[in-house]
Amino acid sequence: MDLQLTLVAVFVSVALFVGSLTYVGLERSSPVRRRIRGLHRRESETSDYENSVQGNAPTNAPIVKKITTFIPKSPKQMSKVQRRLAMAGFYKPKHIAFYILSEVVTPAVLFGAVFLTLGRRGIIFAGLAGIVGYLLPGMVVEYYAKKRQKEIRNGLPDALDLLIVSLEAGLAIDQSILKSSEELKIAYPNLAEELHMITVECRAGKPRLEAFKNFAARTKVDDVRALVAMLVQTDRFGTSIADALRTYAEVSRTKRRQRAEERAAKIGVKLVFPLVFCLFPAFFVVVLGPGIIKFVHAFSATGPIGGAFGGR
Repeated sequence: MDLQLTLVAVFVSVALFVGSLTYVGLERSSPVRRRIRGLHRRESETSDYENSVQGNAPTNAPIVKKITTFIPKSPKQMSKVQRRLAMAGFYKPKHIAFYILSEVVTPAVLFGAVFLTLGRRGIIFAGLAGIVGYLLPGMVVEYYAKKRQKEIRNGLPDALDLLIVSLEAGLAIDQSILKSSEELKIAYPNLAEELHMITVECRAGKPRLEAFKNFAARTKVDDVRALVAMLVQTDRFGTSIADALRTYAEVSRTKRRQRAEERAAKIGVKLVFPLVFCLFPAFFVVVLGPGIIKFVHAFSATGPIGGAFGGR
Protein backbone atom coordinates (compact mmCIF):
# COMPACT_ATOMS: atom_id res chain seq x y z
CA MET A 1 0.00 0.00 0.00
CA ASP A 2 2.81 2.39 0.88
CA LEU A 3 4.52 1.61 -2.43
CA GLN A 4 1.34 2.36 -4.37
CA LEU A 5 0.87 5.70 -2.56
CA THR A 6 4.49 6.59 -3.28
CA LEU A 7 4.11 5.78 -6.97
CA VAL A 8 0.90 7.79 -7.18
CA ALA A 9 2.54 10.76 -5.44
CA VAL A 10 5.54 10.61 -7.80
CA PHE A 11 3.25 10.40 -10.84
CA VAL A 12 1.14 13.38 -9.68
CA SER A 13 4.26 15.44 -8.90
CA VAL A 14 5.83 14.75 -12.30
CA ALA A 15 2.52 15.48 -14.07
CA LEU A 16 2.10 18.78 -12.21
CA PHE A 17 5.70 19.77 -12.92
CA VAL A 18 5.45 18.99 -16.64
CA GLY A 19 2.06 20.70 -16.85
CA SER A 20 3.44 23.84 -15.17
CA LEU A 21 6.41 23.99 -17.56
CA THR A 22 4.09 23.50 -20.55
CA TYR A 23 1.74 26.23 -19.33
CA VAL A 24 4.59 28.68 -18.75
CA GLY A 25 6.08 27.92 -22.18
CA LEU A 26 2.77 28.33 -24.00
CA GLU A 27 1.99 31.49 -22.05
CA ARG A 28 5.34 33.08 -22.91
CA SER A 29 5.05 32.14 -26.58
CA SER A 30 1.47 33.35 -27.01
CA PRO A 31 0.95 36.14 -29.58
CA VAL A 32 -0.40 38.53 -26.95
CA ARG A 33 2.67 38.18 -24.73
CA ARG A 34 4.99 38.52 -27.72
CA ARG A 35 3.25 41.70 -28.81
CA ILE A 36 3.47 43.17 -25.29
CA ARG A 37 7.18 42.33 -25.05
CA GLY A 38 7.69 43.82 -28.52
CA LEU A 39 6.04 47.06 -27.46
CA HIS A 40 8.27 47.26 -24.38
CA ARG A 41 11.41 46.68 -26.46
CA ARG A 42 10.38 49.01 -29.25
CA GLU A 43 11.56 52.21 -27.58
CA SER A 44 15.03 50.90 -26.77
CA GLU A 45 15.45 49.31 -30.21
CA THR A 46 14.37 52.54 -31.92
CA SER A 47 16.98 54.51 -30.00
CA ASP A 48 19.68 51.99 -30.98
CA TYR A 49 18.61 52.17 -34.65
CA GLU A 50 18.57 55.97 -34.60
CA ASN A 51 22.03 56.14 -33.03
CA SER A 52 23.47 53.81 -35.66
CA VAL A 53 21.76 55.70 -38.50
CA GLN A 54 22.72 59.19 -37.31
CA GLY A 55 26.40 58.34 -37.13
CA ASN A 56 26.74 57.41 -33.46
CA ALA A 57 28.02 53.97 -34.33
CA PRO A 58 28.09 51.34 -31.60
CA THR A 59 31.86 51.16 -32.00
CA ASN A 60 32.04 54.62 -30.37
CA ALA A 61 30.21 53.44 -27.25
CA PRO A 62 32.16 53.59 -23.96
CA ILE A 63 31.91 49.85 -23.33
CA VAL A 64 33.38 49.09 -26.77
CA LYS A 65 36.19 51.62 -26.30
CA LYS A 66 37.01 50.05 -22.95
CA ILE A 67 37.15 46.57 -24.48
CA THR A 68 39.35 47.71 -27.37
CA THR A 69 41.92 49.10 -24.92
CA PHE A 70 42.53 45.54 -23.70
CA ILE A 71 41.94 43.83 -27.07
CA PRO A 72 43.29 46.19 -29.74
CA LYS A 73 41.41 46.13 -33.02
CA SER A 74 41.71 48.50 -35.94
CA PRO A 75 38.69 50.61 -37.01
CA LYS A 76 38.48 48.53 -40.19
CA GLN A 77 38.21 45.33 -38.16
CA MET A 78 35.62 46.90 -35.85
CA SER A 79 33.48 48.04 -38.77
CA LYS A 80 33.72 44.54 -40.24
CA VAL A 81 32.58 43.04 -36.93
CA GLN A 82 29.74 45.56 -36.74
CA ARG A 83 28.50 44.69 -40.25
CA ARG A 84 28.73 40.98 -39.49
CA LEU A 85 26.71 41.34 -36.31
CA ALA A 86 24.19 43.59 -38.09
CA MET A 87 23.55 40.75 -40.57
CA ALA A 88 22.63 38.55 -37.60
CA GLY A 89 20.40 41.25 -36.09
CA PHE A 90 22.69 42.46 -33.29
CA TYR A 91 22.93 46.26 -33.22
CA LYS A 92 23.62 47.16 -29.59
CA PRO A 93 27.10 48.07 -28.28
CA LYS A 94 26.98 45.26 -25.71
CA HIS A 95 26.69 42.73 -28.55
CA ILE A 96 29.93 43.97 -30.13
CA ALA A 97 31.70 43.97 -26.76
CA PHE A 98 30.47 40.45 -25.99
CA TYR A 99 31.59 39.18 -29.40
CA ILE A 100 35.08 40.67 -29.03
CA LEU A 101 35.46 39.19 -25.55
CA SER A 102 34.17 35.79 -26.64
CA GLU A 103 36.85 35.55 -29.34
CA VAL A 104 39.46 35.69 -26.54
CA VAL A 105 37.72 34.05 -23.58
CA THR A 106 36.24 31.01 -25.36
CA PRO A 107 39.56 29.70 -26.78
CA ALA A 108 41.27 30.22 -23.41
CA VAL A 109 38.52 28.42 -21.51
CA LEU A 110 38.39 25.44 -23.88
CA PHE A 111 42.17 25.18 -24.06
CA GLY A 112 42.48 25.29 -20.28
CA ALA A 113 39.68 22.79 -19.72
CA VAL A 114 41.15 20.22 -22.13
CA PHE A 115 44.70 20.79 -20.89
CA LEU A 116 43.71 20.36 -17.22
CA THR A 117 41.73 17.23 -18.08
CA LEU A 118 44.33 15.45 -20.24
CA GLY A 119 47.55 17.02 -19.00
CA ARG A 120 50.64 17.50 -21.14
CA ARG A 121 49.80 14.44 -23.21
CA GLY A 122 46.71 16.24 -24.53
CA ILE A 123 48.44 19.43 -25.65
CA ILE A 124 47.47 18.75 -29.26
CA PHE A 125 43.82 18.25 -28.35
CA ALA A 126 43.98 21.39 -26.19
CA GLY A 127 45.31 23.34 -29.18
CA LEU A 128 42.50 22.00 -31.35
CA ALA A 129 39.99 22.95 -28.65
CA GLY A 130 41.44 26.47 -28.60
CA ILE A 131 41.05 26.76 -32.38
CA VAL A 132 37.45 25.55 -32.13
CA GLY A 133 36.83 28.07 -29.35
CA TYR A 134 38.16 30.87 -31.53
CA LEU A 135 35.93 29.83 -34.44
CA LEU A 136 32.85 29.17 -32.30
CA PRO A 137 31.62 32.81 -31.90
CA GLY A 138 31.84 33.35 -35.65
CA MET A 139 29.95 30.12 -36.31
CA VAL A 140 27.18 31.16 -33.91
CA VAL A 141 26.88 34.58 -35.57
CA GLU A 142 26.85 32.92 -39.00
CA TYR A 143 24.05 30.59 -37.86
CA TYR A 144 21.90 33.49 -36.68
CA ALA A 145 22.66 35.45 -39.86
CA LYS A 146 21.52 32.56 -42.08
CA LYS A 147 18.42 32.05 -39.94
CA ARG A 148 17.61 35.75 -40.23
CA GLN A 149 18.15 35.73 -44.00
CA LYS A 150 15.85 32.73 -44.34
CA GLU A 151 13.10 34.45 -42.37
CA ILE A 152 13.43 37.64 -44.42
CA ARG A 153 13.38 35.64 -47.67
CA ASN A 154 10.26 33.72 -46.65
CA GLY A 155 8.43 36.76 -45.27
CA LEU A 156 9.10 39.07 -48.20
CA PRO A 157 5.99 38.06 -50.25
CA ASP A 158 3.70 38.71 -47.26
CA ALA A 159 5.35 42.08 -46.63
CA LEU A 160 4.89 43.03 -50.27
CA ASP A 161 1.20 42.08 -50.08
CA LEU A 162 0.77 44.33 -47.05
CA LEU A 163 2.57 47.15 -48.86
CA ILE A 164 0.30 46.77 -51.89
CA VAL A 165 -2.85 46.83 -49.72
CA SER A 166 -1.63 49.89 -47.84
CA LEU A 167 -0.66 51.75 -51.01
CA GLU A 168 -3.97 51.01 -52.69
CA ALA A 169 -5.78 52.14 -49.54
CA GLY A 170 -4.27 55.61 -49.97
CA LEU A 171 -1.26 55.56 -47.64
CA ALA A 172 2.10 56.95 -48.67
CA ILE A 173 5.04 54.62 -49.17
CA ASP A 174 6.69 55.56 -45.84
CA GLN A 175 3.49 54.97 -43.87
CA SER A 176 2.89 51.74 -45.74
CA ILE A 177 6.31 50.47 -44.72
CA LEU A 178 5.69 51.50 -41.10
CA LYS A 179 2.28 49.81 -41.08
CA SER A 180 3.73 46.65 -42.59
CA SER A 181 6.49 46.55 -39.96
CA GLU A 182 3.90 46.82 -37.20
CA GLU A 183 1.77 44.02 -38.63
CA LEU A 184 4.68 41.65 -39.25
CA LYS A 185 6.16 41.83 -35.75
CA ILE A 186 4.66 38.50 -34.69
CA ALA A 187 4.97 36.45 -37.88
CA TYR A 188 8.36 37.76 -39.11
CA PRO A 189 10.03 39.84 -36.36
CA ASN A 190 13.38 40.14 -38.16
CA LEU A 191 11.77 41.45 -41.35
CA ALA A 192 9.68 43.83 -39.25
CA GLU A 193 12.86 45.18 -37.65
CA GLU A 194 14.44 45.77 -41.05
CA LEU A 195 11.34 47.58 -42.35
CA HIS A 196 11.28 49.69 -39.18
CA MET A 197 14.96 50.46 -39.80
CA ILE A 198 14.03 51.84 -43.22
CA THR A 199 11.48 54.22 -41.69
CA VAL A 200 14.03 55.34 -39.07
CA GLU A 201 16.60 56.08 -41.79
CA CYS A 202 14.04 58.08 -43.75
CA ARG A 203 13.14 60.06 -40.62
CA ALA A 204 16.84 60.71 -40.02
CA GLY A 205 17.04 62.44 -43.42
CA LYS A 206 18.30 59.77 -45.77
CA PRO A 207 16.66 59.40 -49.20
CA ARG A 208 14.24 56.51 -49.47
CA LEU A 209 16.19 54.71 -52.18
CA GLU A 210 19.37 54.92 -50.13
CA ALA A 211 17.50 53.44 -47.17
CA PHE A 212 16.36 50.56 -49.38
CA LYS A 213 19.91 50.04 -50.61
CA ASN A 214 21.10 49.89 -47.01
CA PHE A 215 18.39 47.31 -46.35
CA ALA A 216 19.80 45.14 -49.16
CA ALA A 217 23.38 45.68 -47.95
CA ARG A 218 22.52 44.71 -44.36
CA THR A 219 20.62 41.54 -45.19
CA LYS A 220 22.56 40.35 -48.27
CA VAL A 221 19.47 38.51 -49.52
CA ASP A 222 19.20 38.13 -53.31
CA ASP A 223 15.43 38.68 -53.34
CA VAL A 224 15.85 41.95 -51.44
CA ARG A 225 18.55 43.10 -53.84
CA ALA A 226 16.28 42.39 -56.80
CA LEU A 227 13.44 44.24 -55.08
CA VAL A 228 15.64 47.29 -54.47
CA ALA A 229 16.81 47.28 -58.09
CA MET A 230 13.18 47.14 -59.23
CA LEU A 231 12.26 50.06 -56.93
CA VAL A 232 15.17 52.12 -58.28
CA GLN A 233 13.98 51.54 -61.85
CA THR A 234 10.38 52.32 -60.86
CA ASP A 235 11.45 55.61 -59.29
CA ARG A 236 13.60 56.49 -62.29
CA PHE A 237 10.94 55.85 -64.91
CA GLY A 238 7.98 57.03 -62.84
CA THR A 239 5.86 53.87 -63.13
CA SER A 240 3.32 52.67 -60.57
CA ILE A 241 4.92 51.28 -57.41
CA ALA A 242 1.87 49.15 -56.56
CA ASP A 243 1.89 47.39 -59.95
CA ALA A 244 5.63 46.74 -59.72
CA LEU A 245 5.29 45.38 -56.18
CA ARG A 246 2.37 43.14 -57.21
CA THR A 247 4.41 41.63 -60.04
CA TYR A 248 7.42 41.07 -57.82
CA ALA A 249 5.24 39.63 -55.03
CA GLU A 250 3.99 36.94 -57.41
CA VAL A 251 7.54 36.12 -58.47
CA SER A 252 8.72 36.01 -54.86
CA ARG A 253 5.82 33.78 -53.83
CA THR A 254 6.62 31.41 -56.70
CA LYS A 255 10.24 31.24 -55.56
CA ARG A 256 9.14 30.48 -51.99
CA ARG A 257 6.92 27.65 -53.20
CA GLN A 258 9.73 26.26 -55.34
CA ARG A 259 12.12 26.35 -52.38
CA ALA A 260 9.56 24.45 -50.28
CA GLU A 261 9.12 21.85 -53.05
CA GLU A 262 12.89 21.48 -53.35
CA ARG A 263 13.26 20.85 -49.63
CA ALA A 264 10.38 18.36 -49.72
CA ALA A 265 12.04 16.49 -52.59
CA LYS A 266 15.27 16.18 -50.56
CA ILE A 267 13.55 14.54 -47.60
CA GLY A 268 13.71 11.06 -49.13
CA VAL A 269 17.47 11.24 -49.56
CA LYS A 270 18.03 12.72 -46.10
CA LEU A 271 15.97 9.99 -44.45
CA VAL A 272 18.34 7.30 -45.76
CA PHE A 273 21.01 8.07 -43.15
CA PRO A 274 18.81 7.86 -40.00
CA LEU A 275 17.15 4.75 -41.42
CA VAL A 276 20.46 3.01 -42.09
CA PHE A 277 22.24 4.01 -38.88
CA CYS A 278 19.33 4.08 -36.39
CA LEU A 279 16.34 2.01 -37.52
CA PHE A 280 17.80 -0.87 -39.52
CA PRO A 281 20.24 -2.13 -36.82
CA ALA A 282 17.43 -2.32 -34.23
CA PHE A 283 15.13 -3.92 -36.81
CA PHE A 284 17.72 -6.58 -37.67
CA VAL A 285 18.35 -7.33 -33.98
CA VAL A 286 14.64 -7.75 -33.26
CA VAL A 287 13.83 -9.79 -36.40
CA LEU A 288 16.97 -11.87 -36.90
CA GLY A 289 18.26 -12.00 -33.32
CA PRO A 290 16.04 -14.86 -32.03
CA GLY A 291 16.63 -16.92 -35.18
CA ILE A 292 20.40 -16.52 -34.95
CA ILE A 293 20.39 -17.46 -31.25
CA LYS A 294 18.38 -20.63 -31.96
CA PHE A 295 20.64 -21.40 -34.93
CA VAL A 296 23.76 -21.13 -32.76
CA HIS A 297 22.25 -23.24 -29.98
CA ALA A 298 21.11 -25.91 -32.43
CA PHE A 299 24.53 -26.23 -34.10
CA SER A 300 26.42 -26.13 -30.81
CA ALA A 301 24.25 -28.98 -29.46
CA THR A 302 24.32 -31.23 -32.56
CA GLY A 303 27.70 -30.41 -34.02
CA PRO A 304 30.77 -32.63 -33.80
CA ILE A 305 32.22 -30.74 -30.84
CA GLY A 306 28.88 -30.48 -29.08
CA GLY A 307 28.13 -34.16 -29.79
CA ALA A 308 31.51 -35.26 -28.46
CA PHE A 309 31.06 -33.36 -25.24
CA GLY A 310 27.46 -34.58 -25.00
CA GLY A 311 28.59 -38.24 -25.39
CA ARG A 312 31.04 -37.94 -22.56
